[in-house]
Amino acid sequence: MSLVTLLPFIVLIGAMFLMTRSAKKKQQQAADMRNQMQPGSGVRTIGGMYATVKEVSDDTVLLDAGPGVELLFAKNAIGAVLSDDEYNRIVHGIEHDLKSDVVPDDASSLTETDEPAAAAASDEKSVDLGKKDETEEADAPSDAVTADAKADDESKKTDGDSDAK
Repeated sequence: MSLVTLLPFIVLIGAMFLMTRSAKKKQQQAADMRNQMQPGSGVRTIGGMYATVKEVSDDTVLLDAGPGVELLFAKNAIGAVLSDDEYNRIVHGIEHDLKSDVVPDDASSLTETDEPAAAAASDEKSVDLGKKDETEEADAPSDAVTADAKADDESKKTDGDSDAK
């Protein structure tokens, strides 16, 4: 057999070796993490439950999930051992000072003006958003004439009985 024929087999065996090596490395890290568990540390199980370690034995862990709730788990069922800050943040909602900047609830503190908003709004001219043509604004009729025009428009309207088909 030539080297060209054996090359795919060699590459395949090498890839399998690298995959099993990385899997063994991950398993070893998980076992080390589980062996470092001590009573009082916070953990997350593979099912997603957060609890505090109460006792550790060779193959099992006794977890305190709440007042009066103690659960016995296999060591292999522990997904992660959490740091104290992370456990308190997730379970108790206690935020450690991760950020010194506080984001305001409104955008008023983001502007640099020192004037109150009411004073700034009163200086501006009010804007009429009604539909009017520019020619109608120049020739604004009095209220009496406008009322007569509306009455004429209403008398011209029909109730839908038109000849259109």
